[in-house]
Parts: sequence; C-alpha cells; structure tokens
Amino acid sequence: MEHALAVIEPTDAAKELVTEAGIIAESLDATLLLTHVTTGKEYSARREAMESLMSSSANYTADDAQEGAEQFASDMGSELLTDRDVEYEVRGYLGNKATKILDAAEEYDCDHIFLAGRQRSPTGKALFGDATQRVILDFDGPVTVVTD
Repeated sequence: MEHALAVIEPTDAAKELVTEAGIIAESLDATLLLTHVTTGKEYSARREAMESLMSSSANYTADDAQEGAEQFASDMGSELLTDRDVEYEVRGYLGNKATKILDAAEEYDCDHIFLAGRQRSPTGKALFGDATQRVILDFDGPVTVVTD
C-alpha cells in the first residue's frame, strides 16, 4: 500500500476506521487521503435550513458545501491523526458518494480504500442503492469496510 483513501463520516465507527487507517499507513510509510462527501440530498437540506435562518440575500452554495466537506475532513484528520507520523491530504466533495470516492481514488492513485458502511437489507440495497457496495464492486483494489 502506497496511497490509501479513508472516508470521513460523523460516526464513531468511521472515526475508529480512520484512526486504524492512519496506523496502517504509518507502518507502511503510505500517504493517506482523507475525504468527506456531502451528498446532494444533504446539501439541499442544509441549504434550505440555512436560507430559512438567514436573510433572503444569503446563499449557501455548492462551493460552500464542498469547502465545508473539506474542512470537516481536515478537522477530523487533525483530531484523529495527531499522534501518528503519517502524511495525509484532505479533500471535500459534493455529489454522489460512491462516484466521488471512486473518482478521488483514481485521481490520487489510491491502492486501498477504507470506509464505514451501514447495515442495510438486500432489498434496501436493491431499491435505494448502496455506496459501499458500489465501491467494493467497482474499485480495483482492497476495500476495508466497518459497520456500527
């Protein structure tokens, strides 16, 4: 492993996974890419909430959402990897979670992905899709997944 991608989420399982990814990356002298993806649904909900609280001239833009995602990844990296001697970068994205993860992994030439999944029934996966499942199926390399 030379370059790994770890997906940051606001869950305890994801935080533990990023910490473990940092330990592994440190031991292998690998670079870690920390990413957070804000989905379109999350962006829309946040934009509506912020616009209802702010004056009508205030806007919450797609750029704001992407910057917020990157800041979240940066904050979590600072919190979770402070005791590690691991080189890492942060990136934030807005869009389809699986697509953005796979695109980032390709852009940064990642050879391993760490992400937290969630328990979902096979019917739920079929009806609503599942980002974790798509990453596992479409990534050409190992994927480490933890669930709560």
